[in-house]
Amino acid sequence: MNLYDLFIKPYEKYDTLQIIVEALAAFFGILSVYFSIKKNIWVYPTGIISTLIYVYILYNFGLLGDCMINVYYTVMSVYGWILWAKNSDDHIHVEVNWASNKEWVYAFLLFILSLALVTLVYYYKPYIDNKFSMEGTSLGLYHLDWANWMDIFTTSIFLVGMWLMAKQRIESWIFWIIGDFICIPMMIFKGLGITSVQYLVFTIMAILGYVNWKKSFKEKKVQ
Repeated sequence: MNLYDLFIKPYEKYDTLQIIVEALAAFFGILSVYFSIKKNIWVYPTGIISTLIYVYILYNFGLLGDCMINVYYTVMSVYGWILWAKNSDDHIHVEVNWASNKEWVYAFLLFILSLALVTLVYYYKPYIDNKFSMEGTSLGLYHLDWANWMDIFTTSIFLVGMWLMAKQRIESWIFWIIGDFICIPMMIFKGLGITSVQYLVFTIMAILGYVNWKKSFKEKKVQ
């Protein structure tokens, strides 16, 4: 399979508006990561725009299960926005720190809870994708392919990453790096080539974010 098959061919059946909308979602997603590297509260409004656009895209593609997961991301972004606003002296930037042992316990519990909840969403996905009708639908996990299973895993990783970022914890970037890297082949498999490139950029930016936040913490300790 060549680059044309991976990135161009899936878009032959899309209209211009669909391509522009996905490109906008990717743009705001990248902008959100840029602001997070800068510890700037604009990470959340730009991130919310991106996830809401993906809600629209996935709804129109009939992928209501994936759509609900992006609604979930949007809600978590609002939660993070509120926390950053409370913990910012200038209402723009925040200070960062390492997670405590107690927070790691909470992170583990969040990961397990998210695995259970997202698996439940996928269990009911045939019913959801059938516009909430049981006609000709059978529930279960039989319909999942490898990308769906990885989606369950990465959604849980991203939830922990979002929670740790809302708490201004440096380790949040480790979860973003792992999740973003896994999402690159996943999005190619789903026919969203632009989004797969976005996740490649996300991976690189997450590495830079980790280095930047770690450096910022060290500089704060020296002062």
